[in-house]
Amino acid sequence: MTYMTPASPNSASKPKARPRPQVMTLTEAAAARVQELTARAGSEIVGLRVGVKNGGCAGQSYTVEYAHEIRPTDEVVEDKGVKILVDPKAVLFLLGTEMDYKTDKLQAQFIFNNPNQISACGCGESVQLKPAKV
Repeated sequence: MTYMTPASPNSASKPKARPRPQVMTLTEAAAARVQELTARAGSEIVGLRVGVKNGGCAGQSYTVEYAHEIRPTDEVVEDKGVKILVDPKAVLFLLGTEMDYKTDKLQAQFIFNNPNQISACGCGESVQLKPAKV
C-alpha cells in the first residue's frame, strides 16, 4: 500500500527572487556629464566603467574609464538615461553609492558619496572602503 501526502498549493512554485538592489545611483549632474563624455568621445562608447583599485595613501581609489563594450561580468547600472558598468570586484565596495559631478574654480570631478567609505586621505585622491553588508 502506498501512502501519498497531498502537495501544498505552493510546493510546485518557486519562491520569488528578492529584487537586487541597484549598486549605484547618479545625480542629474553626473548623468549629464556622462552623456556629454559619451557623446563627444572619438569612438563608440557604451558608458563609463567604474571600479576600485588598490593604491594611494588611504589604500584604495576609484577608477572611471570609457567602456567600449559590456563584459559578461559587468554589473550594468542604468540611471537617468546613461549606463554605468561596475567592475564585479568593486560591487560590494560600491553598494549604495551615489555618483555626483562637481565643478569649482580649481577642478571638475566625479564625487562618490559612498556609505562604505571609512576614511579618506588629506589630498582627496584615495579612500579606505569596507565591503557592504548584504
